[in-house]
Amino acid sequence: MHIVSDLALPQFESADVVVKAPETGPGNWSGAASALLVDGTFWLVYRVRRPLGSGRGVSVVIARSDDGVVFQRVAEVHRDQFDAASFERPVLVTTSDEADARWRLYLSCATPDSKHWWIEALEADRPESLPSGDRILVFPGSAAVAVKDPVIVRRESRWHAWVCRHPLTERGQEDRMSTAYLTSRDGLSWTDHGEVLRGRPGKWDARGARVTTVLSLDPMVVLYDGRATASANWFERTGIAREGVDGALVGSAEPVVVSPEGTGAFRYASAVPLPNGRTRFYFEAARADGSHDLMTSIG
Repeated sequence: MHIVSDLALPQFESADVVVKAPETGPGNWSGAASALLVDGTFWLVYRVRRPLGSGRGVSVVIARSDDGVVFQRVAEVHRDQFDAASFERPVLVTTSDEADARWRLYLSCATPDSKHWWIEALEADRPESLPSGDRILVFPGSAAVAVKDPVIVRRESRWHAWVCRHPLTERGQEDRMSTAYLTSRDGLSWTDHGEVLRGRPGKWDARGARVTTVLSLDPMVVLYDGRATASANWFERTGIAREGVDGALVGSAEPVVVSPEGTGAFRYASAVPLPNGRTRFYFEAARADGSHDLMTSIG
């Protein structure tokens, strides 16, 4: 088991493949997943991606499992429904802890012929009804910034979000990324508390830092994706960041987990706390042929 201080981390070596890449070869990726455990059932949402010339992020799949490893598809949302050029990381949540809680799916949507991204939500009474659910624009982004890949945590009536931001004001620099922290009472209208994590010049995460899952809220401890160069876009590795004295997150000196295969990409980690005190992790990892599989391990 990989350990940083007292924290268990995801690991490639003992992981199970949950969803294989749609095909072999670079650009064929299953991943960008998030997961949650509700009444003993694991719920997983993930993006299916094709190479740049034949599709990019084509759909988001909603799936369920009794054991956290073998999943059955429940529903699928296609990018055409949103007139989006691509999908990236989705998030599935319940709106409360009550029996009549609704289900909400946040989607990262790419604006066609643009570097802009926005985040929209679908809401329904059951997960299988989400593709035809109510649509709600949550994070529109702007001409100056693209927003995508949210991490959303609800603790009773308080909602927390970490949103990846890409600057659009300098041509050719749009791949740079940082993370903003926001709070809300309903998961729809948000108060922006500003940037909490960004890349560090000369470090392994110099080109950007994107929070992917929260290990602790108080103090704040997260896993995040980072990369050193623009050419490493899509091949991020996973680091750990902890809350500093000013409330900002301080990233690790080096990645804490990488894939031993292919490009080394190990990204979009998602942590699901288990009743026994352990954690089931989901992550997207590179394979030797350039594809990425969606995998899971226990920490």
